[in-house]
Amino acid sequence: MSANNNKGTYYITTPIYYPSSDLHIGHTYCTVMADAMARFKRLQGYDVRFQTGTDEHGQKIQKKAEANGVTPQAYVDDVVSRILKLWETMEISYDDFVRTTEPRHTKRVQEIFMKMYEKGDIYKSQYEGLYCTDCEAFWTESQLVDGKCPDCGRAVEPAHEEAYFFKLSKYGDKLLKLYDERPEFLEPESRRNEMRAFINQGLEDLCISRTSFDWGIPVPIDEKHVIYVWLDALSNYITTLGYPDDKAEYNKYWPADVHLVGKEIVRFHSIIWPAMLMSMDEPLPKQVLGHGWLLIDGGKMSKSKGNVVSPEEIINKYGADTARLFILFAAPPEKELEWSDQGVEGSYRFINRVYRLVSEFIEKYGTDIDTSKIEAVTDEDKQLNYVLNSTISRVTEDTNGRFNFNTDISAIMELINELYKYKELNRLNKELYAFAIEKAVIILSPFAPHLCEELWEALGHEGSIGDEPWPSFDESALIKSTVEIVIQVNGKLKTKMDIPGDFGREEMEKLVSESDEIKEIIADKNILKIIAVPGRLINIVVK
Repeated sequence: MSANNNKGTYYITTPIYYPSSDLHIGHTYCTVMADAMARFKRLQGYDVRFQTGTDEHGQKIQKKAEANGVTPQAYVDDVVSRILKLWETMEISYDDFVRTTEPRHTKRVQEIFMKMYEKGDIYKSQYEGLYCTDCEAFWTESQLVDGKCPDCGRAVEPAHEEAYFFKLSKYGDKLLKLYDERPEFLEPESRRNEMRAFINQGLEDLCISRTSFDWGIPVPIDEKHVIYVWLDALSNYITTLGYPDDKAEYNKYWPADVHLVGKEIVRFHSIIWPAMLMSMDEPLPKQVLGHGWLLIDGGKMSKSKGNVVSPEEIINKYGADTARLFILFAAPPEKELEWSDQGVEGSYRFINRVYRLVSEFIEKYGTDIDTSKIEAVTDEDKQLNYVLNSTISRVTEDTNGRFNFNTDISAIMELINELYKYKELNRLNKELYAFAIEKAVIILSPFAPHLCEELWEALGHEGSIGDEPWPSFDESALIKSTVEIVIQVNGKLKTKMDIPGDFGREEMEKLVSESDEIKEIIADKNILKIIAVPGRLINIVVK
């Protein structure tokens, strides 16, 4: 963890995963995204809290345990041990791993139940309807798709039992107002529109207890009931902070900066969870970000479909950084990510390319190079310095508050290409070259931490790369001495020309009347309008 945590706090969470069986590569999507952001924020100087974990109660777990002849606790202990090993292999830098069977969580969930009950938002009644065991979700007949669960497509079962209910219907208007007043609360916009439509259909009160199985947290006022999974699971984001009995950490880190979740559980996080917090009169998280699915052959990766990819297979063949890089590079978070063997192999080649570049640099120049004072003298120096600073600027901007890791990695790839071109020069500035390589390794480290930690040590540094500050960029280096712009007439390309890199609109418009080359192009035509885009083009509208 970075020691430079002077920018305030940053609290990021993943969903807590259901340990009914081993995780597949699709489960790593959300966790790797959260880890990359946590690493980026630590390098920037934030006091980061990154939380993940496992959601260990429910009917499905109980049935799985019975089928295997073990207790539910023994069953989840076995699966969770492998999840922890996977996260260690993938270098997931979580600060807290919560298990919903832990006493620190269970007793606080009971206290949360009582707060909502005493508010008058929980009551006992009879549940009669349809239930999806796999999703731990209740549905009405009208919500089914082709008679199946609308989330997972599996069969639902009739359910009839006494239950406690949360008055979710009470909060529909407040939730719609939340989306209107704070649209950034739920991103991307497509998920927000889906939730608006769901609420406008009419919210029903939520069943929050079960009596047909006993693997869960007992309802404190009626112990023949166990608390239903979503009130149990969603509370993890604050129970680990000590809420409601020991609120020092809660007061420090809450509200969360972002709950990062797959789109299939956006409804629970953007409707049920904020309604629970409203019931408790507590602040809402700053954002829920619902990312797309990891697809294979056009469909969602799913254990039930048998189309899953084992993360261990990828890691054993290519390494954890390759798996991370593919996941982060293949698509922006609002889009679906299509699994591609070619994409994985491309990520592997890039990892090796970075390793070769740094290894060859160390072999040729060593590690004892003073980079405290660098100067870009030649045109090639200035070009490398420009690409370096523009990459740092772009990655910083793209990652601040957003998860555009695909464009970040693309920019870093361009920087590596520039470094490869620079190293082929007969004479180069080794101080600038060393400086650029070190900065490239730092900005790549949130995405490929194992590689970059190894390279950082090889470059002669004793401390962890995670303790380094995020590189700043030189604004003056972003202005090229000359840039090539396009000259258009009525939108059609006529020529290209080099102009000073710091020319603004006024200078570019003046160029139209002063340049003999442009005068010749437009001849005696009447100029109606000049459209100048600094650094890119001049479009002359003539008649």
